[in-house]
Amino acid sequence: MSDERTETQPGFAVELPVFSGPFRVLADLLLDQKMDVCDVSVASVTDAYLQRSKQADGWTLDEATWFLAVCAILLELKVGRLMPRHEVLDEEDLLGVSPDLVYARSLELAAFRRVSEDIARRIEAESLHHTREAGPPPELAHLYPDVLEKVTAGDLSAMAATLLRPPPPLDLYHVTPIRYSMEDAVAAVTSQMSLLGRAGRARFRELVADCEARIHVVVRFLALLELYREGKVDLAQAETFGEIEVEWQGEVEG
Repeated sequence: MSDERTETQPGFAVELPVFSGPFRVLADLLLDQKMDVCDVSVASVTDAYLQRSKQADGWTLDEATWFLAVCAILLELKVGRLMPRHEVLDEEDLLGVSPDLVYARSLELAAFRRVSEDIARRIEAESLHHTREAGPPPELAHLYPDVLEKVTAGDLSAMAATLLRPPPPLDLYHVTPIRYSMEDAVAAVTSQMSLLGRAGRARFRELVADCEARIHVVVRFLALLELYREGKVDLAQAETFGEIEVEWQGEVEG
């Protein structure tokens, strides 16, 4: 960083349980690994910085950039310290382990050793087996059964009829036929609302009074949403599950 960048925020100081003084000195100590980064609360430092920025006349882009860069480095260091690491115990570490734990680990090691030896023995034994890829010798060829010996022309015709039979018709009784389209619903709502004039209002219940089935009500509601998206109607609902007020915003017919 340049000298100008390093002198930003000269008066910004932090008060932490492990350190009290300028944030610049704290950052240098952490980056030089002279202080444990896990002992520093980056959130507390950020809150103090934001409080100071509100009281000051304002801080430049260089000041904010430097502070964000340092905080990002501190967060990366803290995450690296908090992530679990694979530790390998040496003889000195094992001296501090209880004898029962050492004995249990020795039993596990012996069990794994026996299993590995058994697997290696089986792999070696199976490597001596080879599958036969050639057919029977000529003198034994007549012993091979004829797979088509008992198949007759009738069997072939029955199989062909089964395979070539046209599939059964698909039953669509559970599918509701389309008797009311979105275009019809948009035309119906547009006709009703445009007759009310520019400032005309109506309730959704009134706009679906002529619907004969529930699917008509659903499509009519989707048509209202489409008109709202186009800016032709305005929707209002005072409370949840309350009446939907519709106000016409489009052009008046005639």
